Amino acid sequence: MKYLGRLVVYGTIFFFVFTVVSVTFLRFIPVSFTPLKRIALNENRKTQQQDYPLLSRWVPLRSISPDLVTAVISTEDANFMKHRGFDFEAIRKAMEENKEKGRVRGASTISQQTAKNVFCFPRRTWFRKGLETWFTFWIELLWNKKRIMEVYLNVIETHPNVYGAEATARKFYQKPASDLNRYEAAMIATVLPSPRRMDISAPSSYMNRRAAQVRKLMGQTGQIDLESPLRKEEKARNT
Repeated sequence: MKYLGRLVVYGTIFFFVFTVVSVTFLRFIPVSFTPLKRIALNENRKTQQQDYPLLSRWVPLRSISPDLVTAVISTEDANFMKHRGFDFEAIRKAMEENKEKGRVRGASTISQQTAKNVFCFPRRTWFRKGLETWFTFWIELLWNKKRIMEVYLNVIETHPNVYGAEATARKFYQKPASDLNRYEAAMIATVLPSPRRMDISAPSSYMNRRAAQVRKLMGQTGQIDLESPLRKEEKARNT
């Protein structure tokens, strides 16, 4: 029992240190690999799809169209700039809707999705949800909103074997992510909930209708300023 107790203590300390170090480390370097990409690579090897390599290219947030930022916030997390990782009002509404309509509606924030994509395997278990919650807390603590959005837009899956805004823009629109327009940004945001069921290269009538709704939401949301209030104050003092 004494040995087991020590093992638990040391394991807890190790996990805590690992979390802080890894989240801090990824605050400054490109996130080039994720568990989801590892799964995709393994699937490609099993099915011998050597002609379909993973497409992914990291770019800084300044090289991604502001329209895409607006589109994903409008559709995925309207309160992104207000919450600290968890949108409790959205969770409450989702629970009520799930109870009333008998269907599952998620309420994950962009911060939670980023934590899941970077640090967790995409299996729907309580353990994975716990890890997602844990890492969401830490990235909100150690990263700023600009960094969370930057990582999110570089690791999102938009099509089988296609990850990130830059790879998506170049493959499907033959342009860099910085040049994406409102229509293209809205279509990318449309496929995010189901990138393996919705084909961005051949939009269905539902996808076109949904993209039109996204553009309407973008107009209501307006331009997003990802700078924190403290950062804005610093800039104002220095000008």
